[in-house]
Amino acid sequence: MAYQRVRQPKISDVIMQQLEEMILEGTLKPGQKLPPERELAKEFEVSRPSLREAVQKLAAKGLLISRQGGGTYVSEDLGGSFSDPLLDLFRTHPEAQYDLLEFRHALEGVTAYYAAMRSTQADKEAIRKCYETLETYHATKAFDKEVQADVDFHLSIAAATHNMVLLHMMRALFSLLKQHIWENLENIYPKRGHRDKIHHQHGLLMDAIIAGDPEKAKQAAHAHLAYVEDALLEQGRENSRVERSLRRSENVSNQP
Repeated sequence: MAYQRVRQPKISDVIMQQLEEMILEGTLKPGQKLPPERELAKEFEVSRPSLREAVQKLAAKGLLISRQGGGTYVSEDLGGSFSDPLLDLFRTHPEAQYDLLEFRHALEGVTAYYAAMRSTQADKEAIRKCYETLETYHATKAFDKEVQADVDFHLSIAAATHNMVLLHMMRALFSLLKQHIWENLENIYPKRGHRDKIHHQHGLLMDAIIAGDPEKAKQAAHAHLAYVEDALLEQGRENSRVERSLRRSENVSNQP
């Protein structure tokens, strides 16, 4: 009987596979800088030439980007399936905002459910830290930073699902989600009570996940998004009333 020779994998291929897994699981994030070559080789307990070869292979795949004299980074284009033209369509077609909220209901409900079911203590601490950052910017009304902290809070929940597809779906939506949250908050925050109510809902979502209650977490996610949708609909109706009043006023003033 003839046996096939068992080939040992190249060290660089083993390193490449480990780095790919770290990118998939979210340990290495888009745009994140890798440690220096010497430090990374020591961490993997491999030679620097083997590490360098693995990095070159990942760069060829478009997963890593090496900058001359500036180190190596995870590509920021990972999951960038939503192009600028599509973002413009969402911005110029208001009805698409409600489609996006509907999609967020489905995606974030499942995300909250699995985060409550699977999150480790480290995951819970990460979610709590994101919430505390959000709370700081909420208290100081630092709008730009609050929007970013809101996105980071939702992404920390996605990471806690330990589902790589859910995590990267959320990351792929990052630019769209950030723009969406910005526009939502910009429209409804001026109304008294909305800002505090939304922040309170984030707290309920976090508490359910930390308590390990999947159903309660899913319900908290849905309740949060339903409130945002209702607030946006009411704001839209109010804007329509204001526009009608202005048109009537202009019509009266133009009459002889």
